[in-house]
Amino acid sequence: MTVVRLIPAGDGFDLMAGDALLLHHRPASPALFVGTGTADVDAYRGNYVLSDRLDARIPLTHSTIDSTPAGAVIWLAASAGTPPLLRIAVDDAGLALTALDPALNRFWLRCVAEPGERLWGGGEQLSYFDMAGRRFPLWTSEPGVGRDKSTQMTFQCDRDGRSGGDYWNTNYPQPTYVSSRRYALHLDTTAYSCFDFRDPAFHELEAWEVPARIELFAADRFAAIVGQLSTRFGRQPRLPAWSYEGAILGLKQGVESFARMEAMIAAGAVVSGLWCEDWVGLRVTSFGKRLFWDWKANETRYPHLREWIAALADRGIRFLGYVNPYLAIDGSLYGEARAAGYLALRQDADEPYIVDFGEFDCGVVDFTNPAAADWFADRVIGREMLDYGLSGWMADFGEYLPTDVRLHDGTDGMLAHNAWPTIWAEVNARAIASRDRTGDALFFMRAGFTGVGAHCPLLWAGDQCVDFSRHDGIGTVIRAALSSGMMGNAYHHSDLGGYTSLYGNVRTPELLMRWSELCAFTPVMRSHEGNRPDDNLQLDGDPTVLAHFAAMTRVHAALASYVATLCDEAAKTGLPVQRPLMLDWQDDPDCWGIETQYGYGRDMIVAPVIEPDRDRWTAYLPAGATWVHLWSGTQHDGGRTVEVDAPPGRPPVFWRAGSPHAGLFAAIGDMA
Repeated sequence: MTVVRLIPAGDGFDLMAGDALLLHHRPASPALFVGTGTADVDAYRGNYVLSDRLDARIPLTHSTIDSTPAGAVIWLAASAGTPPLLRIAVDDAGLALTALDPALNRFWLRCVAEPGERLWGGGEQLSYFDMAGRRFPLWTSEPGVGRDKSTQMTFQCDRDGRSGGDYWNTNYPQPTYVSSRRYALHLDTTAYSCFDFRDPAFHELEAWEVPARIELFAADRFAAIVGQLSTRFGRQPRLPAWSYEGAILGLKQGVESFARMEAMIAAGAVVSGLWCEDWVGLRVTSFGKRLFWDWKANETRYPHLREWIAALADRGIRFLGYVNPYLAIDGSLYGEARAAGYLALRQDADEPYIVDFGEFDCGVVDFTNPAAADWFADRVIGREMLDYGLSGWMADFGEYLPTDVRLHDGTDGMLAHNAWPTIWAEVNARAIASRDRTGDALFFMRAGFTGVGAHCPLLWAGDQCVDFSRHDGIGTVIRAALSSGMMGNAYHHSDLGGYTSLYGNVRTPELLMRWSELCAFTPVMRSHEGNRPDDNLQLDGDPTVLAHFAAMTRVHAALASYVATLCDEAAKTGLPVQRPLMLDWQDDPDCWGIETQYGYGRDMIVAPVIEPDRDRWTAYLPAGATWVHLWSGTQHDGGRTVEVDAPPGRPPVFWRAGSPHAGLFAAIGDMA
């Protein structure tokens, strides 16, 4: 399919992406710039401050065009009579770029903007689904705590740990956006990049290298564009059925976790998995209880764990753990990896690069060394986890790769950093495939970059605060699902109850109940005790909260057959399970700007309550259908906003009249 059209225009050119004018390049208003600069990186425990010591930014004002059998070649120079600095080969699907001076390591592209244009994507964005009017640096990192410079929480975290963050910080960035003008653009680079959408006349895209390609996609329907992106970046492996047939309980109290699980089941909870991230043991730090990063079962904390896992499996309950790509220097696996030469090195010595993770130090497994990647996949994930009996795990911390590390294959750390989450995902997927467990074992990640979905079957939204705050609370997980879904990722979920508890910020019963309601209408419902479990209310710490959670697990389990059809659809089309309303209801323009509710497939609208002290809530219902309130059975015409009662246990959910799943939905409405 021809997406790109080049139109010579005297001393310049225009470039079309589908029917949209993308580039308008003239000597007086060039669309392309190159330059040189030196990155300055200040990193501290996964938080980064990047700045550029820019030496030159050169507007490429002079262009000449040669026709070729494959399309055309554009030669761009600073002025007439000077050597060209950039070669662009234009084909039907995009632009292939070649810097003609090896010193060039900066690139800027100005794309035409239009009034009212909406822009979605950027990987997984937590604060804003529509990126129009804002600037988004794209660099995988900790997302920050608070993430709003006007709040006391962010101020305290910046002051004490340089960890406050901002609206654009994300574990999973991706240099891709979808425009409401019905095209998508992707920069094929792992370098630091930045999408600046603040100017009303143009979008300026920046990269700290000349990208290999600028890829373009276009279609009349947004759903078709998402399908194209899913095909390009790789569709997520299908979720195993057990992962959505009940809740996955996150408990980390050693062997006591099993008794707590039994009590929750006795209270009526439907449980399909027990996730004990402390299966490897604990260390206590000032941040809270942390794990011992030596990826082996700790049978002091979990005596007879193999037998426990086997007994759970007999009941249809899977056991899940935790792993990340670092090895604590006081663990046994670090010694193995160091002796075999599997660790990344310092730039100034043939010694392992050591990373401070907050009161303990770790080595970096160098996955650019094929032998090291194979060792980790087989020796660690294969033998210590899958062979031991685990059916899943959190694959954490893909975003921490230092930029000044020395890697086996010689890749510059500035280019390897963003690529690392996808490489880490591939190691996990390879381990599962080696045991013939693809489609059965499940791992989930917060870190990501281009192509992560081809390997990782499930994303999670990272470490939210345990509150309703605008930029770091419960509502951010909706925007995360919507933005990552626009990149072609089908499956997303969050820590039920949030994770980060600092400075006296603790969970309330209301927060736990509202988060339970949200998670009941996501493909995977998984709880988490948080970073300070002893300071925070847990699901089994209050009878009302536990009864509410159990009821929501029953709703979640009852939806399993519907979720299975959404998984089938995702495999065929790439459409996400939780999806922006305009993917199904594009002809209703009022759906385009909605970012606090989602379609659960085409046949359900979910509008979670994401503010405290609210017993009524509004939802927009798309035009072109009649919508039935799940709990009351009241019908509402689409194309308008409705307000409904929304006490705990009755989250605002609507289903489409005439849906083939109407009988199931009606039965669920009768459950509560």
